[in-house]
Amino acid sequence: MTDARAAAKPRHFVTRAGRKLSFTSLGFGSAPLGNYLRPLTETDCDRTLATAWDDGVRYYDTAPLYGLGLSEMRVGRLLKQKKRSEFVVSTKAGRLLQPCAKDEVNGMFFVQTPQVRFHYDYSYDGVMRSYEDSLKRLGLDSVDILLIHDVDAFNHGGRAGSEARIRELLDTGGWKALAGLRDSGAVSAIGAGVNEWEPCARLLELADPDLFLLAGRYTLLEQEPLDTLFPHCERRGVGIVIGGPYNSGILAGLSTYNYSEAPAQVVAKVREIEAVCRRHSVQLPRAALQFVIAHPLVVSVIPGGQTQRETEQNIGYLDGDIPSAFWAELKQQKLLHARAPTPR
Repeated sequence: MTDARAAAKPRHFVTRAGRKLSFTSLGFGSAPLGNYLRPLTETDCDRTLATAWDDGVRYYDTAPLYGLGLSEMRVGRLLKQKKRSEFVVSTKAGRLLQPCAKDEVNGMFFVQTPQVRFHYDYSYDGVMRSYEDSLKRLGLDSVDILLIHDVDAFNHGGRAGSEARIRELLDTGGWKALAGLRDSGAVSAIGAGVNEWEPCARLLELADPDLFLLAGRYTLLEQEPLDTLFPHCERRGVGIVIGGPYNSGILAGLSTYNYSEAPAQVVAKVREIEAVCRRHSVQLPRAALQFVIAHPLVVSVIPGGQTQRETEQNIGYLDGDIPSAFWAELKQQKLLHARAPTPR
């Protein structure tokens, strides 16, 4: 068993309704368990999830999109064996799954999925159906956090498409459904899970979220939310879960950024950061995880682990001190935002 003291450290958050959620510093991002890019056996998934649990991870995030239901079923198989008070789980709404012909399966990055396709639905009925379907796949009576999924330009063809989905969410009752679930106590917190900070800022203007799951936009590589989103979240008491802390791989030794091959300017900046890592004998993924969890708004960081080994590595990266001179040099070289909080 890996020494999990840092990963298992609790981070407490109080929702708008006054409910207390206890995250662990490291959560489990389960998108890779939806057969991301390659098929996984049920045994392998069970072992990976058991490794996270045994090392103290108590926050698990999933979504209908991930493997078109596979991720929720796999995560649920672990969690329904545990005491409900011992973990926090989040899932998402905005896509409904329906049976389809084999040639209609739209699994995006996920392979060997169930024979279903997703369609977007941000209406009141769509959110409620998504929530009920997720509970069935998870095998749980409740989730703690329900997030609207992917109302961003990345998934809807540009900023205008994102705005149209946000308006759909508000005008057809999707947000009303979320708020009703929170008001009734069915869920403790609501918000959005997206790959961009702009939809989060828009929802802060129009609605009353508790949390945002922001993937890939606050990392060792990019920190624009420090000037845009985070000050507004701080004023409103909105928490942040950071997904994609490795920017989909480029900060963990892979060549991918935003789910595609990294462009030259991104590769160049990563090479500069790696040079600073070598001068201070710091592993790049260790710096990537410890950086994001240092921000006081961040309640958990959820790197995806597809194997036991990757999960153990993620857990281990939160342990061990990184010299302050490393962070200072990154800022001196203008590779890190001057006001970015860093580990103490």
